[in-house]
Amino acid sequence: MTSDEHDRLMRANQANWDARTPVHLASRFYGLDGDPDPSRWFAPWEWEDMGDPAGRDVLHLQCHLGTETIAFAQRGARAVGLDFSAASVSAAAGVAARAGVHVDYVHANVYDAGRALDGRRFDVVYTGKGALCYLPDLDRWAEVAARLLRPGGLLYIVEFHPLLNSLGPKPAPGEGTELLLRHDYLGGAGPVRRDGTHTYTDGPAVEGATDSYEWMHGIGEVIGALTGAGLTVRRLRESDELPWPRWPHMIRTASGWWRLPAPRIPLLYGLLAER
Repeated sequence: MTSDEHDRLMRANQANWDARTPVHLASRFYGLDGDPDPSRWFAPWEWEDMGDPAGRDVLHLQCHLGTETIAFAQRGARAVGLDFSAASVSAAAGVAARAGVHVDYVHANVYDAGRALDGRRFDVVYTGKGALCYLPDLDRWAEVAARLLRPGGLLYIVEFHPLLNSLGPKPAPGEGTELLLRHDYLGGAGPVRRDGTHTYTDGPAVEGATDSYEWMHGIGEVIGALTGAGLTVRRLRESDELPWPRWPHMIRTASGWWRLPAPRIPLLYGLLAER
């Protein structure tokens, strides 16, 4: 697939996320009509891996509504969020203001982050939980992320496991609780087209641009992109928990997150790399 085709599909994704934004703002899933409670989107081991963000410059790539970006600001970081959806960036600024924290939000495609941030460098670059699947070229992304870090800076990815992504977004009507593979685990087969009429939240139907495109990226591909960009992988975790019940038969754990009763499979992973 050519770079022009990649750009076309990413523009379709951008339009889709613009259309999703009012749906997500109105959803119970995000709960933004009250306290957004950004801490609920983080596993305790994320803070163990990254360390205390207080006094550090932190960039959240592909931040959408900025719910996680706010958590960094609340913990004392100088937080910046970046997203390609103008609607999301505008909404995120409002969410942060209502939460009483200062976050700088930047509207830009992640591949253009270096230019949009005017060469600024960060101590921590954070991304994930549904971000990498919207990127067609991980090698290019990793090079951008590496240049955004100061020497000794940390890139932290907390992302849905590619095994979870290969199971598909949800069971088809009439299917039981069996976990069925619907998509490739490994990348390279091109984008998967989704009908974004309804998103992963409980909000109303999306109006306007409903098509979106996702690319599969195995963990090996992610690690290869990072090391190819000159980063050193320091830690890889796999977790069997998610911050919301993707399947009705999931069980709530002591952490407040959710896991499958059986079989235990990785649903999320955390990857720490250093420049």
